[in-house]
Amino acid sequence: MEHLPEAVLSDVAAFFQALSEPTRLRVLNQLREGERKVGELAELACTTTANVSRHLSLLQQRGIVLREGRGTSVYYRIADPAIYDLCDLVCGAVARQHVEQAQARGLV
Repeated sequence: MEHLPEAVLSDVAAFFQALSEPTRLRVLNQLREGERKVGELAELACTTTANVSRHLSLLQQRGIVLREGRGTSVYYRIADPAIYDLCDLVCGAVARQHVEQAQARGLV
């Protein structure tokens, strides 16, 4: 992050903001297996098609997913699979913190 211009820092913050919502993380996780239609993602994320479409639109604006129309269907896929390296790193760290906190409280 050293020596990054303010505009770049703002874009980085917006990128992380796009990852800050649980439904969007569920959608990204479903896209690990490959491209999917909005309806499939809505069903897998246990939410409405309209809700998933809104989240996908934001993820597309941030360059995290790509959208491709084929006939009457629209498919989404991950733009850069490296997003999963980032998500796995953060999710692993947070999961370890939860385990450590539970152990400290004698819950595990």
